[in-house]
Amino acid sequence: MRNKQKSRIRRFTLTQRMFHLILMLSFLIQSATGLSRMYMGTSWGNFLARLFGGREQTLDIHIATGAVMIFGFSVHIIYLIFTFRWRDFPKSLFASDSLIPRPKDVKDFFGHIGWFFGLKKMPDFDRWGYWEKFDYWAVFWGMVIIGGTGLLLAFPLFFTQFVPGWSLNVAFWVHRIEAALAMVHVFVIHFFIAHLRRRHFPMDLSMFEGSVDIDAAGHEKRVWIQGLRQSGLYGNALVPEATPVKRLVYRVFGYGALAIGTVLLIGSLAHINGLGW
Repeated sequence: MRNKQKSRIRRFTLTQRMFHLILMLSFLIQSATGLSRMYMGTSWGNFLARLFGGREQTLDIHIATGAVMIFGFSVHIIYLIFTFRWRDFPKSLFASDSLIPRPKDVKDFFGHIGWFFGLKKMPDFDRWGYWEKFDYWAVFWGMVIIGGTGLLLAFPLFFTQFVPGWSLNVAFWVHRIEAALAMVHVFVIHFFIAHLRRRHFPMDLSMFEGSVDIDAAGHEKRVWIQGLRQSGLYGNALVPEATPVKRLVYRVFGYGALAIGTVLLIGSLAHINGLGW
């Protein structure tokens, strides 16, 4: 059977996949509930609010889901602290499996642009490409900004004991603008990069399954594969493909998330004239 053959390479641990799952679900809920507030004067906003039981319930769900996101982000920070290779610090900051940007990422970016236009050879990427690092840090700092302003807006009476009242107006604008940028990034850039590229279309299951196809990894992540071979870890990184039932579940779940994000994006653009800031 194909699923018993070790035809894939482990890329994400179960813990990392769970972090992504929680973030993905909470982000979709936050997007829908947040858009219902931003478009409250339109039929689109009323439709989204009704899905969650009305305007008051929508706000309660938005705040509760935000608390889940902040808690998950805090756990992620703790995870980073305990999994970081402190013995090799600071060298480990710029190791091949680190998400810290390196000069090579800048070179790869411009090399990739050149390859798009047929001017250069495609760069050999490591475990994390420059676009994946950008994705990670965009979410990381976005969580700090959205989470911080969200807390201020969710508990205004408490925080205005320590900050001036006008800071709530600033937090309101920053929260909405950053949220809008986050949704555009995820529903357009992230969806395209992760799923709509030729070698991944129509769905990249790596974050759900935790592994990538050997041939695909060898084509795009040659430096990573070479490093695994040279370190002797290649054999241990090989894993079998998930069972057909699991892959079906992953696809249904993934397509569902893509569909929800796409509907939210199209609906928001269609009613852009009714957007309330």
